[in-house]
Amino acid sequence: MPSFKFKLHGEFIELNQLLKVAGLCTSGGAGKVLVAQGRVRVNGQPESRKTCKIGPGSVVVLGDASIEVISA
Repeated sequence: MPSFKFKLHGEFIELNQLLKVAGLCTSGGAGKVLVAQGRVRVNGQPESRKTCKIGPGSVVVLGDASIEVISA
């Protein structure tokens, strides 16, 4: 499984935007579609909120890709 570390500058990033900046989709709108399809997990749990606030310590999984969010 490809694993990425994302350095968060600030308190949080919205889930759909994280998917976009990590390169797992082409736009925030495409990220919303992935979440709506039930393809995204946050900290091991399915996440259906497209703009869920993701903070440091969170792990987001889409398919075989994993993003660990860390403080900058």
